[in-house]
Amino acid sequence: MSAHRQETVRRLAAPDIAARKGGVPIVCLTAYTAPVAAALDDACDVLLVGDSLGMVVHGLPNTVGVTMEMMILHGQAVMRGSRKAMVVVDMPFGSYEGAPEEAYANAVRIMKETGAQAVKVESGPTVPQTIRYLVDRGVPVMGHVGLRPQAVLVDGGFKAKGRDEEGRQKILAEARATADAGAFAVVIEGVAEALAREITEAIAPPTIGIGASAGCDGQVLVSDDMLGLFDWTPKFVRRYADLKGAIEKAAADYARDVKDRSFPGAAETYYAKKD
Repeated sequence: MSAHRQETVRRLAAPDIAARKGGVPIVCLTAYTAPVAAALDDACDVLLVGDSLGMVVHGLPNTVGVTMEMMILHGQAVMRGSRKAMVVVDMPFGSYEGAPEEAYANAVRIMKETGAQAVKVESGPTVPQTIRYLVDRGVPVMGHVGLRPQAVLVDGGFKAKGRDEEGRQKILAEARATADAGAFAVVIEGVAEALAREITEAIAPPTIGIGASAGCDGQVLVSDDMLGLFDWTPKFVRRYADLKGAIEKAAADYARDVKDRSFPGAAETYYAKKD
């Protein structure tokens, strides 16, 4: 028997999430650091290490500049901070759109170096065959259809998708292809309620919505948006806290105490030991 202490909490995995189709909605939030992952872990079924970290954490204008190294570094942090939730890591732009063999090598690297339970890829003409290639070789894959942040330079911005018949049919076809390729779940972003419901009813894997209505099998938000760390958030975000305001107040209170020399006080000061 192993001398190492056995983990008492079983972490959720792809089959657990896949089994939630039509059941209790799946709760998912993004996480990029160990402390935040620890704080979110009990409430969440899935922690998504999204490539949104490029914008949220690193101040990039979009997700295109995110690298494998960035995803792995943050994936490692989230795994250290969480115990129960399934951890899914986004594959960054340029890491999976080419040959399936290259995508497999990158996915394996992410999973080996982070310990995450799955990767996520955005839809596209070549992606379903890549999903099948990965799944057949033991890599659980979450899909992503609708608004695709990695396609921002092609689309000319972050715009809702599927709002005309041609767009609706394209996204529905992508969702079906993603599901047929073996994805265990599919994120639907930035589409009208009717299309989100149609996709959810049309495919076997559970759907996780972001700006896609309550008709999905679960929901995901960028945690920093939900926690109120930014002045502006998309229409589909509901703020559950005002951490930006709390941080600004804390910083102002600290600055005041430093300037009037009330910090540090006796409680925060070391003194020489008495003989």
